[in-house]
Amino acid sequence: MGLLVNRVAVVTGAGRGIGRAIALQLAAKGAKVVVNDLGGSVQGEGRDPGVATAVTEEIRAAGGEAVANFDSVASFQGGQSIVHTALDSFGRLDILVNNAGILRDHFIWRMSEKDWDEVVRVHLYGSFYCTRAALPGMQQQGWGRILFVTSTAGLIGSVAQSNYGAAKMGIVGLSRNLALEVQRYRITSNCIAPFAWTRIPASIPQATEDLAESVSRLFGGMKPETIGPLAAFLASESAAGVTGQIFGVRGKEIYLFDQPRIVRSLHRADGWTPAELARVLEPAFRPHLTPLDDSISYFTWKALL
Repeated sequence: MGLLVNRVAVVTGAGRGIGRAIALQLAAKGAKVVVNDLGGSVQGEGRDPGVATAVTEEIRAAGGEAVANFDSVASFQGGQSIVHTALDSFGRLDILVNNAGILRDHFIWRMSEKDWDEVVRVHLYGSFYCTRAALPGMQQQGWGRILFVTSTAGLIGSVAQSNYGAAKMGIVGLSRNLALEVQRYRITSNCIAPFAWTRIPASIPQATEDLAESVSRLFGGMKPETIGPLAAFLASESAAGVTGQIFGVRGKEIYLFDQPRIVRSLHRADGWTPAELARVLEPAFRPHLTPLDDSISYFTWKALL
């Protein structure tokens, strides 16, 4: 119970799925929680304050402390308001979990400007806006934990999710740079790439009922609740030496992602020409070239073509 006692956390997109599971876990470990969720659809449309309120009441019923916030992360003012809810309610902010997200999946040649803008604004801009609002207080108190939710759609790739994947990979860059900037203030920054069956993967088109059943069975054992323990650990004092990392959670498995690094180089005293590169580059780099694998997203191809 005592892991996060006297800590105050904000979890964005905490009304459902992974965000809800993280909020409940942080509260169970003693944190006071701001449950942020505007209560929109998977596509980011509409509002329902009852979504965040229900999680807040669930935490209180279990003996914890929580308040609801209904602002959108997708504006600078929204990020400020979310953080101010923590400061006004609990006097400080120690932990920020940037989880809020939406999907608008299309092949890129069918993607509208709005589809691109809305997804990038919620995921990437929203992570910046909330982090920007949270940092001054964390710097002043000399302690903080910032967690970002990324995705293999960015780290590895996914079909019909160029907007989502670009935003999620942008979050990795944001987290890595932030980790370097704030380590002197005893603030850490890490990413979690979760596998879990929530309304977001459930919303991805599936071509047949049999395929939908297979996908549901594949994700069926990957409950949102499995993400909570890692988030609670990274939010604690125990993780003081862990920053700038990307973790994955898949069911009962937790893993650490490698990050981009040079694996092979070529040098030529006279420099390179296209002809010389055509002769030597692919054979030299072939063992290290990463093949594309869209098998996980095959159902998306079948449904959207």
